[in-house]
Amino acid sequence: MRELVIDGKTITDDGDCFVIAEVGHNHQGKLETAKEMFRVAKECGADAVKLQKRDNRQLYTQAGYDKPYDHENSFGLTYGEHREALEFGWDEYNELMAYAKEIGITMFSTACDFPSAAFPAKLDVPAIKIASGDLTSIPLLTYIAKFQKPMIVSTGGGTMEDVHRAYDAIMPINQQLCLLQCTAGYPAAFDELNLRVITSFRERFPDTTIGLSSHDNGIAMAVVGYMLGARVVEKHFTLNHTWKGTDHAFSLEPIGMKKMVRDLRRTRMAMGDGVKRVYETEVNPIIKMGKKLVAARDLPAGHALKREDIALKSPGDGLPPYELDKVIGRVTRGAIKKDDDITFEVLNGSEGWAEAAS
Repeated sequence: MRELVIDGKTITDDGDCFVIAEVGHNHQGKLETAKEMFRVAKECGADAVKLQKRDNRQLYTQAGYDKPYDHENSFGLTYGEHREALEFGWDEYNELMAYAKEIGITMFSTACDFPSAAFPAKLDVPAIKIASGDLTSIPLLTYIAKFQKPMIVSTGGGTMEDVHRAYDAIMPINQQLCLLQCTAGYPAAFDELNLRVITSFRERFPDTTIGLSSHDNGIAMAVVGYMLGARVVEKHFTLNHTWKGTDHAFSLEPIGMKKMVRDLRRTRMAMGDGVKRVYETEVNPIIKMGKKLVAARDLPAGHALKREDIALKSPGDGLPPYELDKVIGRVTRGAIKKDDDITFEVLNGSEGWAEAAS
């Protein structure tokens, strides 16, 4: 049985979806904005909020760090300056962890390099996320696996061979693994989401929780993912699409996040148990819409019923139409007026059937 426990919440195939609001760096490097996003994500029903942690000097080559990055979404003249402006340190993470605990939402982060993996582990975060870009970073994956925290691994831009390699590297060390189907487009085109990979993952990795990191612009695909077996869904989250930054445009605003969580919760309930039954709420509508057997015209006593003597009319509070063949040929005991119910009791020779029907 698949089971993954994150911050005391158990994720199983027959349970609700674990919803992650990917804050990333949409907080724009502002601590109070991050707190507001945490609060709103909680109000929307998300289970967790996630940040991204980078040790920028360790992560990027000098050329990459110094690359000019001066445009409308930049927070610095170089890519390194841009990333540093958005990065939270120890004090901010400690404060955010305390705030998340206070409001009752799980917080963790993506670890993009070795120092950034040790950082959240030292904070005792309840899980660690690995971005699609590190699916093939086996040394980093095995390093993170040793912290014995639940690992959520995105698989965007990878092949099934890449996913198997990562799985084979992690599982001997740490069985607390979730694999997310992901397409690393920002945003991802709908014809490239390939949601059936969720089914493929479930077949190939029967002991592992499967999820979806969806970079599309809508909320419907999360429900499709759940129906295919995804039990973790990650969606980028923002308070305003128009804010400065590259991720805001395809992130969900609060109304979208709230609707997505609502629809995911409804989906689990709506799936039911597979047993076909009649619910109490259906009884009156079905009587109103259903049909019964009635006289198509005035009929005398002693009349042998023919098909043309019988009509099917609403409401369906009498003998159901599937009993039609049982009354044809029976003889009326008394006169029957048009639209009167035709029942076993008003016909001769129908006593046996009436008893059988009851």
